[in-house]
Amino acid sequence: MSQSTSAWALKYRGATVEDLDPPPALSTKPTELISYALMNAYERDYSHLTVVSEETRALLGYLNIPRLKEMLKNGHVRETDHVEKAMQKFQRSGKVYKVITMDTPLEELEAFFTGGVNGGGPQDFAVVTDQNRRFVLGVATKGDLEEFVKRRPA
Repeated sequence: MSQSTSAWALKYRGATVEDLDPPPALSTKPTELISYALMNAYERDYSHLTVVSEETRALLGYLNIPRLKEMLKNGHVRETDHVEKAMQKFQRSGKVYKVITMDTPLEELEAFFTGGVNGGGPQDFAVVTDQNRRFVLGVATKGDLEEFVKRRPA
C-alpha cells in the first residue's frame, strides 16, 4: 500500500460514488430567505445545500449549514436575509474543478476530500454531477464515505 493510499482504500474494491447512494442534492436559490433554506436542510438532515441560478439552474455555490449557524449566532446574517448573503460562491474564472460523477472511484473521492485532487485543499463535500457538469445529481460527504466503509463487509 503506497503512502497516498489509505486503509479505507482496501475496502473500496472498485466501488464508485454511485455505490454510496448519495441523496439527491437539495438546491436553494440566492433570493430565498435563509430561514427557508435552514428549514429545508433540517427537514432532510443535510449539512450542505447547493445554490443554483433561478434562470439557468447553473450551480453558483453552496450553503454550509454548520457555517451558516455560526454566522447567525455571531450576527453576520439574519434568518430574514437572502441566501446570497451567506452562500459560498464557486470561483468560475481561472479555477479548475474536479468533476465528481456517479462513476468516480471512491479512491478519487477520498483524495478529493483530503485535498489530493487538483491541489485545492481538503473539502467537506462533493457536488456529484453528470460528466458535462450540466446537472447536479447529488451531494457526497466525507461522512458518507466513512459510513460506506463501516457497512462494507471485510
